[in-house]
Amino acid sequence: MMNGVPVFAWFLMLVFCTSCRQNQKEVQKDTTKSKDSITSQVPNSMVRNVKQDRNRNILIASYKGVFRYDGKSFVNLTSKIPSPSFWDVLEGRKGNLWFANRDSDVYYYNGNLLQQFIVSEGLASNQGSSIYEDKTGTIWFATGGGLSRFDGKSFRNFTTKDGLPANAVTTIMEDRSGKLWIGTTSEACFYDGKTFTIFRNKEGKAFSNVRGFAEDKRGNIWFGATTIMDRKGDSLIVRAGLWCYDGSIFTQMNQRGTSSILEDKKGNIWTTGSVNPNGVGAWKLLRYDQKSLSGKKPVATEIISIDKMLCEVLEAHDGSIWFGSINGVYRYDGKNIIDFKSKKGQ
Repeated sequence: MMNGVPVFAWFLMLVFCTSCRQNQKEVQKDTTKSKDSITSQVPNSMVRNVKQDRNRNILIASYKGVFRYDGKSFVNLTSKIPSPSFWDVLEGRKGNLWFANRDSDVYYYNGNLLQQFIVSEGLASNQGSSIYEDKTGTIWFATGGGLSRFDGKSFRNFTTKDGLPANAVTTIMEDRSGKLWIGTTSEACFYDGKTFTIFRNKEGKAFSNVRGFAEDKRGNIWFGATTIMDRKGDSLIVRAGLWCYDGSIFTQMNQRGTSSILEDKKGNIWTTGSVNPNGVGAWKLLRYDQKSLSGKKPVATEIISIDKMLCEVLEAHDGSIWFGSINGVYRYDGKNIIDFKSKKGQ
């Protein structure tokens, strides 16, 4: 801990830096099908996010580009972008792609035209960490300088001046009622379209450094909080854990660091996170059995534990589980874990 701030929060801030480039670039649609594409294009750096598009391709946001995997080979969709360090990727409802760059700005890609959006176009900050599309088709961006909303024509930005707890936004999720749940490097909050409200437990304590949200089939909100804001004297008390909110009660499911959360088709909850609340040391991919979730001690099965960071988790259409790490992307088929950068995985 440094000056009362969790190490994990400091790690987040280290990835934010700035640069500016030209606003639009014409690029050719990459249709490469070379025999060695899987070995030359496979992601082998930090993979922050894994998504699936409407054609069931896997989209991978990494620090060496955004990749598309069609089940046979990987293609780098951002090979024309200098310093392609990406935090997130999103396919919009019209099939167009959005890329969030950890170093500078966000990009919009329609298959032919790659357009860059920076502060001068209205974005809150040139550092993009997460992208989310709500039920109305509005695109939201979590940035290092606030929350940006894009309606297809222009941006509107929200910062601490508008009630946001902190300008460094980490994650966004819309629940079934249309309310946005927002994580920041400080307190987490929800937004009802008018007001940002910090949510608190029964002790009145706010949840800090939330990295991921998920809503299950019953409407419960799951999230991982690295800390709960509490102080004893001059010391910040760190209380990591996975939490479940049923609309009235916050229940702590464990005391582990939790980064990404997913409910699969069977109702099981999957999480990635560190064993230690400061993010240092081993990280685990866990599956919580659906039948045990209603109890106070849900049963967790450890799928993998590595001494490196594990990031977002995805369930693909075939039921396989994909997850990113500090050195690549993995797929779990229920029996085996495939590391794509290894010769066996390729």
